[in-house]
Amino acid sequence: MSTSLSDTGSAGAGYAQELRRGVGSFASFAAGFSFVSILTTVFQLFGLGFGLGGASFFWAWPLVFAGQLLVALCFAELAARWPVSGAIFQWSSRLAGTTAGWFAGWIMIIGQVLTVAAAAIAIQVVLPSIWSGFQIVGGPGADSSVASATGAQNAVLLGVILLAITTAVNIAGVRHMASATSIGVTVEIVAVIVLVLALFVLPERGPQVVFTHDGWTGDGSYLPAFLASALMAAYVMVGFDSAGELAEETHSPRRTTPRTILHALIASAIGGALLILGALMAAPSLTDGNLATAGLSWVLTERLGGVLGRLLLCCVAVAVFACTLAIQTAGARMIYSMARDRAFPFHRQLAKVSPRTGTPIGASIVVGVGAAIALVVNIGQSALFTALSSLCIAMLYLAYLGVTLPLLITRLRHRGTGGWPTGVDEHGKQQFSLGKWGIPLNALAVVYQIGMAVNLLWPRPEIYDLTGETWWLRWSALLVIALSLAGGAAYLLFKHRVHGRIELRHVPHTHTAEA
Repeated sequence: MSTSLSDTGSAGAGYAQELRRGVGSFASFAAGFSFVSILTTVFQLFGLGFGLGGASFFWAWPLVFAGQLLVALCFAELAARWPVSGAIFQWSSRLAGTTAGWFAGWIMIIGQVLTVAAAAIAIQVVLPSIWSGFQIVGGPGADSSVASATGAQNAVLLGVILLAITTAVNIAGVRHMASATSIGVTVEIVAVIVLVLALFVLPERGPQVVFTHDGWTGDGSYLPAFLASALMAAYVMVGFDSAGELAEETHSPRRTTPRTILHALIASAIGGALLILGALMAAPSLTDGNLATAGLSWVLTERLGGVLGRLLLCCVAVAVFACTLAIQTAGARMIYSMARDRAFPFHRQLAKVSPRTGTPIGASIVVGVGAAIALVVNIGQSALFTALSSLCIAMLYLAYLGVTLPLLITRLRHRGTGGWPTGVDEHGKQQFSLGKWGIPLNALAVVYQIGMAVNLLWPRPEIYDLTGETWWLRWSALLVIALSLAGGAAYLLFKHRVHGRIELRHVPHTHTAEA
């Protein structure tokens, strides 16, 4: 007898349905869109991208989008096949075995915790520009730039306060989280439309500016500067897989999740491209240094006036909140999923779901506290924004690679047996599948991910060590990843010896309609 998602528990078999299904199509889209959050991330790193590469850094955006779209297509196929929380861990484990899956999940969790921290400190780019009183460290007259000592310290303070709020919302329940995220996304979409229109009707120059290096202050070959500036686009266009993290809380996930993964990325790419182009066209100057240091906040207040500019910045603050909330939610679901399979330290406590709220409270607290610790230990680091941003995204790229590479190997193994089999969704229609395009698109995705991971981890002083004098800061990304892998390997060895190997439960890939 065929089964449904709702009457047999998570994804139809194996796992008891403990998380509550309170996420609809828009909320699922909102989870991915909020993680990407173009208002948060473009505002946060526009100045960095422009400062490194000048106006033509714009072209890193479509290049990164093309690469990430390849990854998203692979993820959409997997989301239809295995709609289970802890998507990266679950997908990698089912493709390459639980050891490979554990490392992918472990790296993903650390990357998500660091990404939550990086998203939270984006509030520093916005709030002091709205009201100088938000610059608490040093007072209203102090330098609020994130590269300054007072700005970096204030960013940590505001970020920790924001993390306390998002943790409380996450604990309150999935419906509260979904409502807050949906409202935040609605505000963000409206704000992006208004902002793009405003910037395009107030141009200082034409769109051909993207074919110039205006604003670039370097010399010699432009290629290294362009590759460094790609950090901005790479940081923005991740997290579209968050819809997969909420699969067990989503109605008709085999049908809904693949669509929302792709829609979140595509909508973010279009909106972000228009926002970057509009800012380059409307900026009062590209060469006086303000665009590189103050970024989009400066463009808004200069071109739109104090009232409208600050009103739009308030919308950006809402987007930062929704972004931080969405990333924290995704990280909590990853921890919960791994703990449920006894694959994570303190799994008994972290796998518990509150009967009152239907959320994994312990996992949500771990992500919030972990992100706060990542901020506090870096309180004296002027490269806090750039170093955290590049490191966390590099770790997410490596975790994604832990899925797409074994997926490619699986496709190649099935090539001579009629292809990788697919099932049907909750409505009896064929699940999302790349079909004959699976192997070439998957292969291109892997090549892109390897190249971008190397680019993000490259020990550039302008990213990891603004002083240019501290070797361990310059190599901090590789050091953190090496230590993370070593710590993970030690725990996994202990886990295998004491508790045995990790075993996942079977999740069939064919279903009929949801009850």
